[in-house]
Amino acid sequence: MTMQKWTRRSLRQIGERLAGLGHAISPPTVGRLLKGADYALHVNAKKREAGEAHPDRDAQFAQIAQQRERFSAAGLPIISVDTKKKELIGNFKNPGRTWSQEPTAVNVHDFLSEALGRAVPYGIYDTGRNRGTVVVGTSADTPEFAVAAIAHWWDGEGMSTYPGAREILVLADAGGSNGCRPRLWKQQLQEQLCDQRGLSVTVCHYPTGCSKWNPVEHRLFGPISVNWAGQPLRTWDTVLAYLRGTTTTTGLVVQAFLLDKVYETGRTVADEVMQALNLQHHPVCPHWNYILRPRERDGQTSVSPSMREVVV
Repeated sequence: MTMQKWTRRSLRQIGERLAGLGHAISPPTVGRLLKGADYALHVNAKKREAGEAHPDRDAQFAQIAQQRERFSAAGLPIISVDTKKKELIGNFKNPGRTWSQEPTAVNVHDFLSEALGRAVPYGIYDTGRNRGTVVVGTSADTPEFAVAAIAHWWDGEGMSTYPGAREILVLADAGGSNGCRPRLWKQQLQEQLCDQRGLSVTVCHYPTGCSKWNPVEHRLFGPISVNWAGQPLRTWDTVLAYLRGTTTTTGLVVQAFLLDKVYETGRTVADEVMQALNLQHHPVCPHWNYILRPRERDGQTSVSPSMREVVV
C-alpha cells in the first residue's frame, strides 16, 4: 500500500499529479469526472455508537412511548428537558454565518476572565403544544437549578395551561444535572415539585447515548442555534432576545427568563433523606423510570405557596 491512500488531495493537487504523469487536466474537469463517478465532498456521519447497545434500550423506548401515550390521552402535561450548551457572554465568536455587509469583529480569544459571565440555558419543551421555555442560569448547572427551572415553567405556564392537572411526565437524558443517577435531582423533584406544588412527577430517562431522541434537542435547541448563529451574545439581554425570537414554520413559540441565583456544586444527599422520599420505581427498567408523589404530613398533603426566584 502506498502513501497515496493516506494523503488528502484537492482538485488542484490531483490535476497537478496527473499532469506530472502526462495527462493535462484542469481542476474543474477533475471535479466533473469525480462527480461522474459518484464521488462528492462529505463530512463524517455520526451513525455508529461505540460499544454495544444497552440491553434495555428497546424496552426503554417502548416504555417511554407507552407513558407518552397514557399522559397524552389523559390531557396531562409532557415536557422534555435538558441543558443546552453553555455560552460565554461578551464579544465572542458564535459559530455559524449570518447575512451582513462585513464580518462582525469579535475578540480573538474566548477567555472566561473577559466575559460578563457564562449562561446556562435550561430548556423545557412542551411536546403537546410545541412551546418552549428556556431558563437561563448565571451560576452552575446543578440538579437544584434544573428543578428550579421546571418549577418556574409550572408556575408561569404549566399550571394555567393544564388547570387541575396533578401529574406531569418528564422526559430527560440519562446523564447530566437531570440524569438518573444524581440523588439531588430526585430530592429536589420531591421537594420543589411534589411537596411544594402538589404534583406527582413521572420521570422517564432516555438510554445512555440516546440524547438525540430527546425532543427538546431537535424541537427547541436546534432552532435556537440556527436563530443566533453567527451573532455574538454580548449581553444577557441579547441572549434572552434571541431565545424569545426563535420561531419555526411549525409554530414554535419560546419564552425565556433569567435566573440570577448562585447554585452550590457538590451537594450530597444522605441515605436517610433518600429513604424518606415518596419514590416508586417502575417495574420496567426501574433505573430509568420512576414516580415521585407528594408526601403527607399530619394527614394532609404538604403544599406550600410557589416560590418565584426568576427575574423576567
